Amino acid sequence: MEREVLLEDLKKLYSSSDMVKADCGGCKGCHDCCCGMGDSIVLDPYDIYQMNKHLGVKFEELLNHKISLHAEEGLILPNLKMQGKEDGCAFLNEEGRCTIHAFRPGFCRLFPLGRIYEDGSFSYYLQSQECTKANRTKVKVNKWLGIPDLKQYENFVNEWHYFLKDTKALLLRLSDARLNQELSMYLLNRFYTTAFDLESDFYKQFDERMTQMKKLIYTLDRQ
Repeated sequence: MEREVLLEDLKKLYSSSDMVKADCGGCKGCHDCCCGMGDSIVLDPYDIYQMNKHLGVKFEELLNHKISLHAEEGLILPNLKMQGKEDGCAFLNEEGRCTIHAFRPGFCRLFPLGRIYEDGSFSYYLQSQECTKANRTKVKVNKWLGIPDLKQYENFVNEWHYFLKDTKALLLRLSDARLNQELSMYLLNRFYTTAFDLESDFYKQFDERMTQMKKLIYTLDRQ
């Protein structure tokens, strides 16, 4: 999902090895960033793979209570569901703490950082107006993210971003409602509904599915 970015925030960009003032001390007594987010916390295939693996539930079961589907520029993508009096994330407990913190989605791990994509790659930046927690301390970006095999993960995130961007552009060019819906449903099935093998490497499986998906995209684009 494309988001508005303050130009002031982009004056300083970071790599995964840089220090940044993002550590909010475990968010003690605060879960503001987990509420009122609408459908903006879009989940990628790795997020769903992690939930499937650690919760022991399938995509369809998550749809019953924890996530929703929404249309985004012609594509149908899953997002975290907001609910209750506080309009909070469905994974918050009664104390306002995250029940999936150890395997939380990439969007949540990143916050209050963001990514700016340029020239086929991306850099990190600090969202100065988003986190309400005062007195944040410096931490290395890679430590803040806390993701194993970070280089592989960053390559995946980058490829997924530009793939979605290119696919949305293709849907606009095709201007065929039936074909657009079929392609969107195929993508949803290919990367979300059809479960990944939880005992095998995610990235290898993703690459195989992406190769097949790109062949279809190439064929459609040449019609």
